[in-house]
Amino acid sequence: MTPATKTKKSAPKNERRRDPLASSVRVSLERYLSDLDGHSPDNLYQMVVDEIERPLFEIIMQFTGGNQSKAAEMLGINRGTLRKKLSQHNIG
Repeated sequence: MTPATKTKKSAPKNERRRDPLASSVRVSLERYLSDLDGHSPDNLYQMVVDEIERPLFEIIMQFTGGNQSKAAEMLGINRGTLRKKLSQHNIG
């Protein structure tokens, strides 16, 4: 079987509909690990957290029109933690 005819493994359709974020993360991580070509990643947990947090906070702040109280409530964190995370990611 040639690479062009290989079928790509992915989450079942019902899983993608039920949990699209987890499915997207799963596919991205599988691709990332495959692209490493056998090399071991370093500090993978922190890398994933950083990659997820920044767009999460950017989108939530945009969605709430910059209202930190509303954003913190939506995220389930307190405003102090939100401000700390916004500062860490230079989101202003």
